[in-house]
Amino acid sequence: MPKANKYIFWTPRILSIIFILFLAMFSLDIFGNGYTFWETVVGLFMHNIPSLILLAVLLISWKKYPIVGGVTYILAGLFYIYIVLSSPNFDSDLISILIISGPAFLIGILFLIDWFKKK
Repeated sequence: MPKANKYIFWTPRILSIIFILFLAMFSLDIFGNGYTFWETVVGLFMHNIPSLILLAVLLISWKKYPIVGGVTYILAGLFYIYIVLSSPNFDSDLISILIISGPAFLIGILFLIDWFKKK
């Protein structure tokens, strides 16, 4: 079973890095809009606040506190669903919501499994 424990440890962490990079990719739409340098810097920072929060959560949950990652990623998925569904111009389907919230739920569940294995 040590090989399975290794996969349980590494899978949520690697998926979390990929997910954070995926979210950060959406901030690149700030370029080419005619903003000044400082407006672009502020825009990049504002667009990357969710990625920075998830990066901080990943660092906290990397070794000692996987429950923090589990709970936070699940709450992030629920928060995203709430924000999208409560938007006044909501016209998306379930698939577009699951593209963001699905990986967050999966990563959260994997962090919780890792936490249960350590207990």
